[in-house]
Amino acid sequence: MTPVADKLREADWDEISLSIPATTPHRVEQALAAQQPDINDFMALVSPAAESYLEAMAAKAQVITRRHFGNTISMFVPLYLSNLCANECTYCGFTMSNRIRRKTLSMEEIALEAIAIRKMGFRHLLLVTGEHETKVGMPYFLEALAVLRRYFDYLMIEVQPLHTHEYQQLQQAGIDGVLVYQETYHRRQYSQYHLRGNKKNFDWRLETSDRLGQAKMQKIGVGALLGLADWRTDSTFAAMHTSLIHKYYWRSRCSVAFPRLRPCEGSTPSASMISDKQLVQLICAHRIMHPQAELSLSTRESAYFRDNVASLGVTSMSAASQTQPGGYSAQTEHLNQFDTEDHRSASQVAAALSQQGLEPVWQDWLPGFRG
Repeated sequence: MTPVADKLREADWDEISLSIPATTPHRVEQALAAQQPDINDFMALVSPAAESYLEAMAAKAQVITRRHFGNTISMFVPLYLSNLCANECTYCGFTMSNRIRRKTLSMEEIALEAIAIRKMGFRHLLLVTGEHETKVGMPYFLEALAVLRRYFDYLMIEVQPLHTHEYQQLQQAGIDGVLVYQETYHRRQYSQYHLRGNKKNFDWRLETSDRLGQAKMQKIGVGALLGLADWRTDSTFAAMHTSLIHKYYWRSRCSVAFPRLRPCEGSTPSASMISDKQLVQLICAHRIMHPQAELSLSTRESAYFRDNVASLGVTSMSAASQTQPGGYSAQTEHLNQFDTEDHRSASQVAAALSQQGLEPVWQDWLPGFRG
């Protein structure tokens, strides 16, 4: 049974993409006034007509965020375990055709990375790899988790889509959340960006949140890579995805990320980029639509942008990110997955948040409270 994926497959991309630009100012005002906004309200809030209402959207998003999350911002950092990948994706630095030195961290190297990260203050870690099932699969993940759970209180993972029983194994080994982004919900364009490997399978990826929900994973992360297709339509599908997870797998928390396409080795420029102002609009629309969802912003964004949107709806932020294996404990020459924009240290990001009256939280989950 895949109720979330089935509902997403029923949605008509072309119909949604045509209806959003037709939104009137009056419809935007109705969406802003809605007590329980639905997906049609979300479409109004990400429409071109809503750009004139950004100040009102930001004010409402800020009130909702403070009501449900207080002044806290959860701090996390990604740990890249491997840049091996068996997929050919036109936008990613790890794509298999890039002739670069590949690196998979040993257990000893993982421990060194963990020690370096702990010294920065982090207790919340996101594990990331390229997608290579034979060399970087479940046995490797379980071995790495046995090392890392000695150092960290909250562990998330962003790897290839897995089976339900494998997610159950990961949860038993210490994983609290799984992030699997659809990249784009536009089936035809998805096939143009994903040329070889298991990632070509659009439906297997789309059904991941159902497998996670059935595995009773505590947190499920979704999102679209903004810039691959029309951002308004892709974001509407991501909003539907979030709502459906809340409906069918309500025991799981849901998080939404807003990664913008960034330059990397071998990538081609995008014709569907989202501006800073439009990204603020999107974050506010998600907060208004999903008051209790976790909204995450990474170091793909500049320090200036992150400082200015931190109080509007975001509830978690990465800091001091290195996007290559071994980037925290050693100087490496391995390829980054993408270029980051915010190069500040973790303490500098925390200080900037504190200056705005926000409270950086380094540990937002205690092992003893796991279900």
